[in-house]
Amino acid sequence: MPNSRSRPRRGAGGGAGAAGRAQLVARSLQSAEHCLGDQDFGTAYAHYLLVLSLAPELKDDVKETFQYTLFKWAEELHALSRIQDLLGCYEQALELFPDDEVICNSMGEHLFRMGFRDEAAGYFHKAVKLNPDFNDAKENFYRVANWLVERWHFIMLNDTKRNKIYNAAIQKAVRSGSKTVLDIGTGTAILSMFAKNAGAHSVYACELSKTMYELACDVVAANKMECGIKLLHMKSQDIEIPKHIPERVSLVVTETVDAGVFGEGIVESLIHAWEHLLLQPKTKEENGNCGKYGKVIPASAVIFGMAVECAEIRRHHRVGAKDIAGIHLPANVKFQSTAYSSVDTEETVEPYTTEKMSGIPGGYLPLTECFQIMKVDFNNLQELKSLATKKPHSINVPAVKEGMLDAIMVWFVLHLDDEYSLSTSPSEETCWEQAVYPVQALEDYCIQPGDRVTMEASCHDCYLRIQGISILHLEHEMEVIKSFTKSQDLLSLGNEAELCSALANLQTSRPDALEQTCVLEPTEIALLNNIPYHEGFKMAMRKVLSSLAPEPRCQPTDTHCQYMETNSGSGQGDAAPSPSDPFYVLDVSEGFSLLPVLAGTLGQVKPYSSVEKDQHCIALDLISEANHFPKETLEFWLRHREDEAAVLQRPKSDKLWSIIILDVIEPSGLIQQELMEKAAISRCLLQSGGKIFPQYVLMFGMLVECQTLVEENAVQGTEHTLGLNIAPFINQFQVPIRVCLDLSSLPCVPLSQPVELMRLDLMTPYLNTSNREVKVRVCRSGRVTAVPFWFHLCLDEEVRLDTSAEASHWKQAAVVLGDPIQAQVGEELVLSVEHHKSNISIAVKQ
Repeated sequence: MPNSRSRPRRGAGGGAGAAGRAQLVARSLQSAEHCLGDQDFGTAYAHYLLVLSLAPELKDDVKETFQYTLFKWAEELHALSRIQDLLGCYEQALELFPDDEVICNSMGEHLFRMGFRDEAAGYFHKAVKLNPDFNDAKENFYRVANWLVERWHFIMLNDTKRNKIYNAAIQKAVRSGSKTVLDIGTGTAILSMFAKNAGAHSVYACELSKTMYELACDVVAANKMECGIKLLHMKSQDIEIPKHIPERVSLVVTETVDAGVFGEGIVESLIHAWEHLLLQPKTKEENGNCGKYGKVIPASAVIFGMAVECAEIRRHHRVGAKDIAGIHLPANVKFQSTAYSSVDTEETVEPYTTEKMSGIPGGYLPLTECFQIMKVDFNNLQELKSLATKKPHSINVPAVKEGMLDAIMVWFVLHLDDEYSLSTSPSEETCWEQAVYPVQALEDYCIQPGDRVTMEASCHDCYLRIQGISILHLEHEMEVIKSFTKSQDLLSLGNEAELCSALANLQTSRPDALEQTCVLEPTEIALLNNIPYHEGFKMAMRKVLSSLAPEPRCQPTDTHCQYMETNSGSGQGDAAPSPSDPFYVLDVSEGFSLLPVLAGTLGQVKPYSSVEKDQHCIALDLISEANHFPKETLEFWLRHREDEAAVLQRPKSDKLWSIIILDVIEPSGLIQQELMEKAAISRCLLQSGGKIFPQYVLMFGMLVECQTLVEENAVQGTEHTLGLNIAPFINQFQVPIRVCLDLSSLPCVPLSQPVELMRLDLMTPYLNTSNREVKVRVCRSGRVTAVPFWFHLCLDEEVRLDTSAEASHWKQAAVVLGDPIQAQVGEELVLSVEHHKSNISIAVKQ
């Protein structure tokens, strides 16, 4: 019989189920604790997941233990490269604790370690929103905020001239009948709001960045336009009609132009827009309502260039010395910066750097008049399509001044329509920087009036490329022309461009097959050009090595090293070096470093380098051979290490390091992450009398008034944005520390003398304090808006390297005050300086 089975009374089974569940929860909790005791974090984590799914009311009770278990298990998964499992664990944890700032911050740290910077920044930002006083999350967020909202957004929104001109052009177009608008790469949605205020019926805006999309939603809602602007979180090339927008639009507005015009993908996005999203363009013969036709703002761009001399660009892109602190650089090692763009390259690497040339340290000297490179019509589909396929066209311009050819500087005029335009020229006050194409690989960079600069321009892979830059010297040109004339070959060339090409080919040098090209970051080239840096290290290393003598037994110099002693070797004693034993020097500097080669020239030394790239290793081997010691002397330490994190280990089980060189300051001007932790490990690995370089670091700072830093750090009210309420939303992403500054050219007014703010001792850590208050006397009245800071790296008591020096490859940084302080001459302000996990915070008190 179908219904003959008896049914339990309501509630009876529920009680039994509850009791069983409670018993299972209790057993799982007990098992989790046992697993933690056995350091079986994976099983413990699984038990805690079961507990929290069955008894969510226990969340508060087990929260801290669950976090600890999660973090330990995640570290194991990371070490095993089980990345998907690691991310899955954090996703499970955040489902259980969606508002836990500690778990959000930890998730961000793992993502950042794996290279997912945008995603990491989002989790750090969420952690800070959940708990604004959570220092670890704040410091992480400050480090990566640039990946969430790039700093140019603040500068651009504070550019009143730019905003007014875009607004005027959009108003003109909408009032002429272009009532349906698509804003490509909307950012904060300012252009969309201009269109809505102008009277557009339908406004669509797309933004690929999740952070910027969410920010735009908040901004549009705050300005009460959410009903009139439809925001899409997607690339414009993914928009489909009618799936995402109901119709083709009559106007596309965009500002997806970088310093090199095309680098943000404006060509690709407009080709797609013309083919799929815009109405057909209006022809010259047609008249009538503009709403029936499609158009783009900006309408066109004209790109200009100028050859310049600039020592600052030169020192970041060309190695100038042949001898660095006694190290000879052989001719078969060629250094190039990453901005070098070979004519035959297949890579889609941005072939230029960007600089605010009006404020570059030392300034620049124009060597030619400005010349037009190309013009592009954004309202011409065929021209846009042909842009990427056109062959490079030759340009040659006469030099008008004597100097060194260091770069081609590029800017553009953006014609929004036939009436309104914006120029990014260095002579204009503009939010844009200029694109800079450094000149490299020439035999001779000297140029005289009458010489000609030749180059080829193209839009290969939708980047503006300036390639094959060379100099046609006047005397060579005359000799070649005479030779051509005599042989009657001149007429066969047909035109000036072919003549210039032929002349240029005569100067092209074929690289020797045995040459090693070493591609370096601009900061690495600037480091090679920093002669005081290398001479300082040579002097300090020589003093340490000459002071070391064989002793009965080498002991670590740190008393907290028993664990390191047990785990870093085979347990054998640390015998003193015999007279024939070399001294061991380890350089763990970031990137390419000559210091191991320099150490190898100082006597009986076994230097270890931590460079990773094969081309860098080969270059160092060739340099070693050129300086008369066998390349086998130099060891590449990471080749012996399975894990890069284990780079700080002994060279052999029975040896300790004589010198360990740490990278303590990032090129951006900040203290390197985990510096003090690395120093603690290093102290355990030094022989008696060995040293860490630098031995200690001094931090200096001063009070300044600087409106530039204020405007680059936050949007200032609604005046710059023409009454639109954007500042409170984007200013959530401002950070108190601005990096990559050059104090020598920063437009600021010093209000005090430099003062010592902090000392970080790497050899004697008990001298360090994490908090310090420093009194600063105001020497000039004004508004204190920022505290720039820099460092002295003290290799010993006599040798110091100043990160603010003219030859420095380091930049400087500054803490920008949220609320400027009015200060009077003679007044004393107190700077509260805190050092926490390699992060510096400075508060100013009156």
